[in-house]
Amino acid sequence: MILKSIACGAATALVMASAAMGQTRLSLSEVLPDGNFMAENTKSFAEAVKEATDGEVVITVATSGSLGFKGPDQLGAVRDGLADMADINISQQVGMNPLFGAEGVPFLVESMEELKEYHAFLRPEFEKLAEQYNQKILYMVPSPAQYVYLKTEIDDIGDFRGITVRGADKNTVDIVSSLGMDGIAMPWGELLPALASGRVSGVATSATSGVDGKFWEFLSHIYPTNHTWGSNAVTINLDSWGKLSPEQQAAIEKVAAELEPQFWESSRESDQKSLEIMTGHGMQVVELSDELKAQIAEKAKQVQAEFFDRVPAAKPIADAYLASKGGN
Repeated sequence: MILKSIACGAATALVMASAAMGQTRLSLSEVLPDGNFMAENTKSFAEAVKEATDGEVVITVATSGSLGFKGPDQLGAVRDGLADMADINISQQVGMNPLFGAEGVPFLVESMEELKEYHAFLRPEFEKLAEQYNQKILYMVPSPAQYVYLKTEIDDIGDFRGITVRGADKNTVDIVSSLGMDGIAMPWGELLPALASGRVSGVATSATSGVDGKFWEFLSHIYPTNHTWGSNAVTINLDSWGKLSPEQQAAIEKVAAELEPQFWESSRESDQKSLEIMTGHGMQVVELSDELKAQIAEKAKQVQAEFFDRVPAAKPIADAYLASKGGN
């Protein structure tokens, strides 16, 4: 019996060792914290990939920037193989290529439905850019609607003047600066200390980020501006991708295609839930007056023109999208 038990144990160990030898482990860098819907998406994706590949491909999601990368570092980290995969805020990669800012042209897109239409023209260009940086886009998910968070109530466009507001990318900084605010680009990891110290007194971002940062501890008013749109893309290093079998690659692509629409819906739902959480903590949603909206839209025209002058490659993409809508 003892010999039989030893033999069974050895056989089990051999099977487990064989399985481990045939297993591919991939690291996925995620700068967002646990609980953020984008981070939860990456973990759901990892679980689905493991199941679809019968445990042959295991993706380990490292949240809260625990691999040591900040948002703007993500594209380069995957390019250089420092991480096999990453959940990348696309607009934060404009330092690598300014065309990555084409999604967030201020007030070009008014809703998530329109963003999906814009992606029909924009995503192929992003996929080409990703390949230039030694990676492949597996799926893309938009951030929810955008807001400006402040400590005071705004009645007139002049009330914005001099308020230091953090934006995640250049487009956001440009639009808030055009309204008279002092826009400053800042990675998420630096934001909360800046709010606590008073270095910044406002933030332009989504409702989900407002919950992540517990903005009610620093700010009081939420202004629905929907000034820009942006997405995250989960990418994989092409060298890591090439080590997978064709069957594994096909399984991963299928999982990504099936989950992406669900992830879009989770973005929409997270927006409303996050607003409810923030108002539950005493924050106030303040609708902009029609006059103020018109003033902001007028300022946005110049910011749009400046963007296309700076990034001419984005103009044909935006024009094609507008033409498909019958716009100009």
